[in-house]
Amino acid sequence: MIVTMRHHSYHVKVTAAGYHPLVPDGTRQERAMSVEHATPTIESTPAPPHERPATPQARQAKLDAIAAEVRVCTRCRLAASRTNAVPGEGHPDTEVLFVGEGPGFNEDQQGRPFVGAAGKFLTELIESVGWRREEVFITNVVKCRPPGNRDPGPDEIAACAPYLERQIEALDPALVVTLGRFSLQTFLPGARIGQVHGTMRPADPSAGKTGRSAYAMYHPAAALRAGALRTTLQQDMCGVPRALIEARHGQIAAELPPQLPPDSRPAPDAIPGRLPIDEPPPYAPDPDPEPMPIDDPLIDPQPMPAPVPAMSAARGPSEDDQLSLFV
Repeated sequence: MIVTMRHHSYHVKVTAAGYHPLVPDGTRQERAMSVEHATPTIESTPAPPHERPATPQARQAKLDAIAAEVRVCTRCRLAASRTNAVPGEGHPDTEVLFVGEGPGFNEDQQGRPFVGAAGKFLTELIESVGWRREEVFITNVVKCRPPGNRDPGPDEIAACAPYLERQIEALDPALVVTLGRFSLQTFLPGARIGQVHGTMRPADPSAGKTGRSAYAMYHPAAALRAGALRTTLQQDMCGVPRALIEARHGQIAAELPPQLPPDSRPAPDAIPGRLPIDEPPPYAPDPDPEPMPIDDPLIDPQPMPAPVPAMSAARGPSEDDQLSLFV
């Protein structure tokens, strides 16, 4: 079934079976099946099995256990000022993980990620490609709100890193979508968001994310500060389904025995249980788009060098959440 949606100034063609973020029951085993059906013509050693929970229920149980630890965590000073920790939420069987930077005021109050104005826009972006928010998983680099929405410190990011790594291990996503510069630096250290947004790259092994594909985007709060970036975020989001397809192909290739000749590797569509891939078409802008407001066109898209200094002035809880974590 193909559904064509119109969202803002872009036409998005959505094929539910082609690049849906969820995988059906049983297909988490298809990478092992791809090795079994490869029938190599030379002697080879199969790649070691990926350690992950085998069922959606097991994955959810592991995610729940991580969330319980996060809610009572005291590993860093953010625990002293938080109202609620924000572990993250989403579908245990998804192959797409969105990683933001840190909770804002609304997230701190509700204990859920991306529920303020920036979260509303993120939901719109996800829906613009025919997905639903509950079909992906959303979390942050730090799980507690930095006071006044200041930048998270390196020690705070390091304290939360084991939680994020365990969430990735439990979900085993094909694609990680980074939202903002702190998330980007977690997966692609040294990358500049103004240069890599809208592109997918292998996560840097030195960051401890070996075998992951990272797709870079600005933080949705950027659109609340600079209207021109709203269009940029919409365009970049249109590339996420295609990136998911490429990331799935990459995971299959990475988990097959490395000694196999290229011709003996099965095509992804030929693997038993895998949904057929209907390649998404190129996305063309609306011939008559509505003008987008530009509130602050002079935004600096470049990341700040580490360590990141805290913001000089704190903002009150009445201001919009996450506005300081967008570049």
